Amino acid sequence: MIRNALKSTFLGMAGLFLLAGSGCSSTSLFGYIPAIPVERVSPAMLGRPREDMQEISLSRLRRKPPETHLLGPDDILAVYIETILPGGEGAGPPPTNFPDNPDQNPTIGYPLPVREDGTISLPFIPPLPVEGLSLVQATELIRKAYTIDRKLLIEGRDQISVALLQARTHKVIVVRQDTTQPSNVITHVDKDAESKAIELPEGENDLLNALSKTGGLPGLDALNEVTIIRSDGVDGRDWDKVVAQIRLRREPCTCPLPVPDAPNVVRIPLRFFSEYVPEFSEEDIILHKGDIVVIESREREKFYTGGVLGGGEFDLPRDYDLDIMGAIALAGGPVGSSGAVLSQSALTATGSRGSSGGRSGGSGPLPPTDAIIIRKLCDGGQIAIRVDLKRVFDDPRQRILIQPEDVIVLRYKLVEEVVNTALGLIQFNFLFSGLSGNGL
Repeated sequence: MIRNALKSTFLGMAGLFLLAGSGCSSTSLFGYIPAIPVERVSPAMLGRPREDMQEISLSRLRRKPPETHLLGPDDILAVYIETILPGGEGAGPPPTNFPDNPDQNPTIGYPLPVREDGTISLPFIPPLPVEGLSLVQATELIRKAYTIDRKLLIEGRDQISVALLQARTHKVIVVRQDTTQPSNVITHVDKDAESKAIELPEGENDLLNALSKTGGLPGLDALNEVTIIRSDGVDGRDWDKVVAQIRLRREPCTCPLPVPDAPNVVRIPLRFFSEYVPEFSEEDIILHKGDIVVIESREREKFYTGGVLGGGEFDLPRDYDLDIMGAIALAGGPVGSSGAVLSQSALTATGSRGSSGGRSGGSGPLPPTDAIIIRKLCDGGQIAIRVDLKRVFDDPRQRILIQPEDVIVLRYKLVEEVVNTALGLIQFNFLFSGLSGNGL
């Protein structure tokens, strides 16, 4: 009886090996996927390593602290002019102002705002333009107006004091679609964009301060750039029409036409390749009233799995590269050449956002080594790239870098299917023979 079991097993194995020797591939049996070997793919389609990028110097995100404060609209001055403010002799001492900011010294005088046109209004004289002047220059301008121009005060006798009571602030909006908690592991968090209105004092109204007050630098799930939308510039509706016309001019089966940023949009990269050093200036990172700072999420920087790995969705690292072996390991697939088979718990591992269904291809002592990466092209098409996982340890070209929106399909080669099936037949026939011999 055991002889009959062995005979039927060997006959089945012979048929499988004859089929394998006929030139059929595993894909011809279980679904054909035409693919180009990775060593024959153009380097332009393989992607550039992210590890070649360098980080922007944080000092470029901060404006140089001004040596002296220059007056502007919405500044509030503390002004004291003897016999003029508060309104004549015997009016008593001027008020002393204690600011909320402990780093600022107390001031003496009456509050006087700088108006929208950059002027201040004082008794008995026309409005004085002080925008762009220092406190010393503004004091001299007031002294000249009362002593020389109008002769209401006597030079050197009447006291004039001008100090900064409260510096103007710039109210900006920061919209963040990232998570700001520091982490070494990329995890996806379903969350809506958070927006926060903050006020930045003059001299501190720069991008670095805006980020510091809203959670710090962009998180790992954010793009490697920050967008600043200026409050002045083209009308949003008009620009949407311009972008729509550009997109409508796209020809079929061609890459989309490049869409320029609106004139009031500034993009500040946080990482860059060395030959493309960003050319933005200090004025680009200075924020003004009504500006919007946007940190976008990396929602589309994911890769997907299929085949033996099952259906899954996984986040790509932002600052370092992930090759085919790392992607398979991240998806819970077999790595290495030991021939060990994944456990059922490993085969049901899920991605950071996705879920994995049932695995295909069965199981056996030989792991799958046929990997196909389906990569999107800019013209809407796609290319299938084949990687031989048995050669990844001696051929660096096989360790292809995974790009956003890649689909990785892991499959068994025919010989792997044959060996695994044959060994399964042997195990089944011996089991069946044993049961028959026991009279069951």
